[in-house]
Amino acid sequence: MTLVDSFGRTHNNLRISVTDRCNIRCFYCMPEGPVQYMPRQHLLTYEEITELVTIFVSLGIDRVRLTGGEPLVRQDLPVLIKSLKAIDGLVDIGLTTNGILLADQAQALKEAGLSRINISLDALDEASFREFARRDGLEAVLRGIEAAQRVGLDPIKINAVAVRGLTEKQIIPFGEFALKTGIDVRFIEYMPLDAENQWEREKVLFAGEIRQALIEHFGPLTPESTSSREAPATDYTFANGQGQIGFIASVSEPFCNRCNRLRLTADGKLRNCLFSLEETDLKSLLRLEESVDHRKRLIAEAIRDSVAHKKEGHEINTARFIQPARPMHSIGG
Repeated sequence: MTLVDSFGRTHNNLRISVTDRCNIRCFYCMPEGPVQYMPRQHLLTYEEITELVTIFVSLGIDRVRLTGGEPLVRQDLPVLIKSLKAIDGLVDIGLTTNGILLADQAQALKEAGLSRINISLDALDEASFREFARRDGLEAVLRGIEAAQRVGLDPIKINAVAVRGLTEKQIIPFGEFALKTGIDVRFIEYMPLDAENQWEREKVLFAGEIRQALIEHFGPLTPESTSSREAPATDYTFANGQGQIGFIASVSEPFCNRCNRLRLTADGKLRNCLFSLEETDLKSLLRLEESVDHRKRLIAEAIRDSVAHKKEGHEINTARFIQPARPMHSIGG
């Protein structure tokens, strides 16, 4: 069975937020001051996440990625990963983290069955890191990257949000980092999902500009032929070195026509697009006092209906665009 929308896009990838809490305050994701987090009883339990993923897998999902907020602030995350790993038909479990708590948890995550890891890191010097994160923490992130390499997590990818006026001075250092470490670095265009509604198109540093700056400094970049068509990133390799540079050009080169992703928020709402204005409440169905089989049928029907009503694209580049009420940390990265 597969989940195909009205535009012929097949969905096999599910992003699962396990918490809306975070230990830093990146301006493109969260407010700087006090945050009204979801009450803990509103979050899906690990058992509920596992039950939902089992239903998703029966419908064609075979890859999941755990996100937040910051997923590593939720206690005993390896317990969830081990539970998901046991689901027949699930072939890949990934994690997106800011890396601050990773050094102490990398080994347990690997042993639990984590397949791959993405680390959000927007700058390679402490002052610039703080401009993005509004907290200190660069050294902790770098220790986390080293720990991920040491325990054998592979692949490891760095995600850097590209913001005009901030990212330009990080382009060459990140290129050098990729060459030196062999770790893939991906630049993600700044998207309108910030909690303070400060996004403007003029603040987006476009992928094409970054790519040109890298070519001028390092020489030709070779398109990576093994990149998945459904993947949001366009990847390149250096002509004279290891490591890859990728670009997720959500604003300047939207990839909506090949999107294969669904999102489940920490409080159990299904979103068929990152920028969706509508959600499907799976948690309420999951907690109905009905038989297990009846609940499963209701949930499967709700998932199929959500996919069927997925829109053609996010419309960021049109006057029709409306920013979602939920900021990024509440949706799930």
